Amino acid sequence: MYEIKLGIIGLDTSHVTAFTKLLHHQDENYHIAGARVTLAYPGGSPHLSLSSSRLKGFTEEMRQTYGVPITDSIQKVAEECDAILIESVDGGTHLEQLKEVVSYQKPIFVDKPFALNTEEAQEMLRLCREFQTPIMSTSALRYAEALTRLLEKHSHRRIVGADCFGPMEVLEEIPGLFWYGIHTVEMLYTIMGRGVDTIQAVKLDEHDSITAVWEDGRVGTIRGNRVGNHQFGAVIHYEDGTEFVVIRPDDKPFYASLLEEIIGFFRDGITRVPLEETVEIIRFIEAANESRETREVVRL
Repeated sequence: MYEIKLGIIGLDTSHVTAFTKLLHHQDENYHIAGARVTLAYPGGSPHLSLSSSRLKGFTEEMRQTYGVPITDSIQKVAEECDAILIESVDGGTHLEQLKEVVSYQKPIFVDKPFALNTEEAQEMLRLCREFQTPIMSTSALRYAEALTRLLEKHSHRRIVGADCFGPMEVLEEIPGLFWYGIHTVEMLYTIMGRGVDTIQAVKLDEHDSITAVWEDGRVGTIRGNRVGNHQFGAVIHYEDGTEFVVIRPDDKPFYASLLEEIIGFFRDGITRVPLEETVEIIRFIEAANESRETREVVRL
């Protein structure tokens, strides 16, 4: 099996070092063979403190600890690598970064959030279809082992609803749920699939509550907290009973499971998440953000 040469765009998130460590260190638990990061472009968003405060540190770690060459040319990443990870923490930069590399027709993974509005998400899909460039995007929580195992075990049962919970930190510089809330949204979609009709949200200082109604009448909820509880989990309602799943810190890291899926995607060019679902998730978050401010029901 040939070793895939990976290029990273955006070095302002811990995901870049976590992924590179799993790929480069053979003695690492959950080491993933068959790919290596061979070039990286720092990028960064000077207006976003979450980016500017971390860019230099992660860039130096990639260079010094993992021996990854750093370039000041985003196009060079596309030219010299077999596949691309757009990791920039600012989802608002993803469309412009995609425009720079999409014509090279290399498979591209875009880390969460795919975009910060539906219009940009749809344009990103249009560009990838125009250039016939494979693309995939998701939060790592979709591949949390406890969740995927339970869904596989009970795949023969009909799901009628789900209640997901998790931390929901909100940052001023990133709209509403696009920062951390996206993780529980991805979990809900992993369980329920696409087809949401309406959303209503309640925003409080320490909690958010979101109720979504699917077009077929199923109901899913999200409970987000800002009180220091970092536990993710879900209650999945089947037609014939209910199951509880909790994602524990001693489980296999969900970002390791995600990276396995990404490498598989880079090899076969088949996204593990339907692109229509990726766009609907962005629209879901837009609608939830609107309802958080108005408490009104918002139709997708």
